[in-house]
Amino acid sequence: MALTELNADNWEQEVMQSELPVLVDFWAPWCGPCKMVGPVIEVLAAENAGKLNVGKLNVDENKSIAIQYGVRGIPTLAFFRGGQEIKRIVGAQGKEQLQKVIDSVLGE
Repeated sequence: MALTELNADNWEQEVMQSELPVLVDFWAPWCGPCKMVGPVIEVLAAENAGKLNVGKLNVDENKSIAIQYGVRGIPTLAFFRGGQEIKRIVGAQGKEQLQKVIDSVLGE
Protein backbone atom coordinates (compact mmCIF):
# COMPACT_ATOMS: atom_id res chain seq x y z
CA MET A 1 0.00 0.00 0.00
CA ALA A 2 1.28 3.41 -0.90
CA LEU A 3 1.53 6.17 1.65
CA THR A 4 -1.38 8.58 1.70
CA GLU A 5 -0.51 12.26 1.41
CA LEU A 6 -2.60 13.77 4.17
CA ASN A 7 -3.98 17.31 4.19
CA ALA A 8 -6.89 19.31 5.56
CA ASP A 9 -9.17 17.99 2.80
CA ASN A 10 -8.71 14.29 3.56
CA TRP A 11 -7.68 14.27 7.27
CA GLU A 12 -11.19 13.52 8.55
CA GLN A 13 -11.75 10.58 6.18
CA GLU A 14 -8.24 9.09 6.17
CA VAL A 15 -7.38 9.46 9.87
CA MET A 16 -10.41 10.21 12.02
CA GLN A 17 -12.79 7.79 10.30
CA SER A 18 -10.30 5.02 9.44
CA GLU A 19 -11.35 1.49 10.33
CA LEU A 20 -7.69 0.55 10.83
CA PRO A 21 -5.16 2.19 13.14
CA VAL A 22 -3.31 5.01 11.36
CA LEU A 23 0.34 6.04 11.58
CA VAL A 24 0.78 9.71 10.67
CA ASP A 25 4.26 10.93 9.80
CA PHE A 26 4.38 14.69 10.50
CA TRP A 27 7.30 15.92 8.38
CA ALA A 28 8.73 18.77 6.28
CA PRO A 29 10.91 18.73 3.13
CA TRP A 30 13.72 20.69 4.81
CA CYS A 31 13.98 18.29 7.78
CA GLY A 32 17.05 16.04 7.57
CA PRO A 33 15.86 13.42 10.08
CA CYS A 34 12.49 13.34 8.25
CA LYS A 35 14.33 12.41 5.04
CA MET A 36 16.07 9.57 6.88
CA VAL A 37 12.84 8.22 8.38
CA GLY A 38 10.79 8.57 5.17
CA PRO A 39 12.08 5.43 3.40
CA VAL A 40 11.71 3.42 6.63
CA ILE A 41 8.08 4.54 6.91
CA GLU A 42 7.47 3.48 3.31
CA VAL A 43 8.84 -0.03 3.98
CA LEU A 44 6.80 -0.34 7.19
CA ALA A 45 3.66 0.81 5.33
CA ALA A 46 4.16 -1.98 2.78
CA GLU A 47 4.99 -4.62 5.39
CA ASN A 48 1.97 -3.74 7.55
CA ALA A 49 -0.51 -3.24 4.71
CA GLY A 50 -4.01 -4.35 5.63
CA LYS A 51 -3.31 -3.96 9.36
CA LEU A 52 -2.25 -0.31 9.52
CA ASN A 53 -2.85 2.72 7.33
CA VAL A 54 0.08 5.09 6.94
CA GLY A 55 0.00 8.73 5.90
CA LYS A 56 2.38 11.65 5.66
CA LEU A 57 1.43 15.19 6.61
CA ASN A 58 3.64 18.07 5.47
CA VAL A 59 3.57 20.44 8.46
CA ASP A 60 4.53 23.46 6.32
CA GLU A 61 1.49 22.97 4.09
CA ASN A 62 -0.87 21.93 6.92
CA LYS A 63 0.10 24.12 9.86
CA SER A 64 -3.38 24.10 11.38
CA ILE A 65 -3.39 20.31 11.81
CA ALA A 66 0.15 20.31 13.23
CA ILE A 67 -0.86 23.03 15.71
CA GLN A 68 -4.10 21.23 16.61
CA TYR A 69 -2.11 18.14 17.62
CA GLY A 70 0.70 20.07 19.33
CA VAL A 71 3.43 18.93 16.95
CA ARG A 72 6.50 20.92 17.96
CA GLY A 73 9.33 18.77 16.67
CA ILE A 74 9.63 16.72 13.52
CA PRO A 75 9.65 13.99 12.58
CA THR A 76 6.70 13.19 14.81
CA LEU A 77 5.02 9.84 14.32
CA ALA A 78 1.53 9.72 15.80
CA PHE A 79 -0.69 6.65 15.97
CA PHE A 80 -4.46 7.10 15.83
CA ARG A 81 -7.25 4.63 16.51
CA GLY A 82 -10.93 5.51 16.38
CA GLY A 83 -10.12 9.16 15.78
CA GLN A 84 -7.98 9.42 18.94
CA GLU A 85 -4.23 9.72 19.19
CA ILE A 86 -2.99 6.71 21.16
CA LYS A 87 0.80 6.95 20.86
CA ARG A 88 3.46 9.41 19.71
CA ILE A 89 7.15 9.15 18.85
CA VAL A 90 9.24 12.28 18.30
CA GLY A 91 12.54 12.02 16.46
CA ALA A 92 14.11 9.59 14.03
CA GLN A 93 13.86 5.90 14.92
CA GLY A 94 15.13 2.77 13.23
CA LYS A 95 12.95 0.23 11.47
CA GLU A 96 13.14 -2.38 14.24
CA GLN A 97 12.17 0.09 16.96
CA LEU A 98 9.26 1.41 14.90
CA GLN A 99 8.02 -2.10 14.10
CA LYS A 100 7.99 -2.90 17.83
CA VAL A 101 5.81 0.16 18.44
CA ILE A 102 3.54 -0.80 15.54
CA ASP A 103 3.23 -4.31 16.95
CA SER A 104 2.28 -2.92 20.38
CA VAL A 105 -0.31 -0.59 18.81
CA LEU A 106 -1.79 -3.43 16.75
CA GLY A 107 -1.88 -5.67 19.80
CA GLU A 108 -3.79 -3.18 21.96
